[in-house]
Amino acid sequence: MKNPTYITFYNIKYFIILISYLVAQPISGQIFLNNPSFEDTPSDATTPMGWFECEEYTTPDILPGYWGVYDEAVEGETYVGMITRENGTFESIGQRVSETMIEGYCYQFNIDLAHSNSYSGYSKPIKLRIYTANKKCGDQQLIFESPMIEDEDWQNFTIKFTPEKDYRYLLFEAFYKEGWFKRKGNILVDNITPIIHCNKA
Repeated sequence: MKNPTYITFYNIKYFIILISYLVAQPISGQIFLNNPSFEDTPSDATTPMGWFECEEYTTPDILPGYWGVYDEAVEGETYVGMITRENGTFESIGQRVSETMIEGYCYQFNIDLAHSNSYSGYSKPIKLRIYTANKKCGDQQLIFESPMIEDEDWQNFTIKFTPEKDYRYLLFEAFYKEGWFKRKGNILVDNITPIIHCNKA
């Protein structure tokens, strides 16, 4: 029979190693999105594979090739276009990411945004808002609001944020002005990078 003291020391040693491994997990690796460059068959009023629409009765477009939009993608072959309307409706999409974004940790990712001057009349510049949440299509924490996107050339943005709670979902929303979406505008979105950990400073 083994010495009980040895068994206790052995167990404690590996218990400490296990705890250290588990604690290290939230700050290692990357968090992935499904189809982050919106690759799919170009189509109007269609949500790309891997994504879900978050506003009833309105869906984004998979571009180029519809609504007079023929700009090339910055990554892959296609990208997504979302609009705001004069009647106050707007488009948004979201998805559940590969791992939980842990409260208090710093995260960052990059995204490319552009604007089309020929989006079938929905041609005014608008913004993109990004939220994180712990439920589908939730908007619990605003983590990014772009400037007004006016350029047809793709612009790359870095989004850096610290979740206020444990979150698993992201929401991307076409946006114009607080309390007033009544504008016929568009925004093009492409090339979302994996979510990585960062320094808070």
